[in-house]
Amino acid sequence: MAGLMDLLNSDLGKQIISSVSGQAGTSEGETSSVLASVLPELVGAMQNNASTQEGQDGLLGALLSGKHGGLLDNLSGMLGGDVQNEGGKILGHVLGGNQEAVQNQVSQNTGISSDKIAMIMKIAAPLLMAFLAKKAQSSGLDSSGQNSTGGGLSDILGGLLSGDQNQPSSGGMGGSVLTSVLDQDGDGQIGIGDAVTAMNGKGKGGGLLGGLFGKLFGGK
Repeated sequence: MAGLMDLLNSDLGKQIISSVSGQAGTSEGETSSVLASVLPELVGAMQNNASTQEGQDGLLGALLSGKHGGLLDNLSGMLGGDVQNEGGKILGHVLGGNQEAVQNQVSQNTGISSDKIAMIMKIAAPLLMAFLAKKAQSSGLDSSGQNSTGGGLSDILGGLLSGDQNQPSSGGMGGSVLTSVLDQDGDGQIGIGDAVTAMNGKGKGGGLLGGLFGKLFGGK
């Protein structure tokens, strides 16, 4: 399956970039740069949330509800305030209290103001859900997260990160932004030591990380 960069370079991706640019007041180059950083973070966080039964059930319920898919069919007509409100809710579920930390890091990496990053993230989240909903429905996923060929939700998410649905994603935590925040000991891997440090609020990102790890590992 095509990865996220293939998506952004496709005709659909160009339409998304153009539409988001119009909403956020950024150039298409700036928007493309932000989306290239943000989308892997969101997919990686979704992948980790879906590693628990509760998280997988919640994501599948949203994807199979039919609520999201239509957004991609009328980009210019649907990217308004309601989409951003929905995006804020999605980001809250996916990133928890770490939304601002990711937002600020992307701003530092791209040189684009934090308020514009925030707007792009709120628009990107429903668009990603719409894209995933179409993938889930076209692949025949059921409420168990599997289809008749043995594929599943994890294959769809992993394929977006790796660019190949048959290959595991590299790391599973999304792109470099979230990984750098979560890799507390700087060894390039996300391990239990990183989790303990993050939840204690003693590492990079401080206490902001507790909420995310709570969500990833089943907390409230």
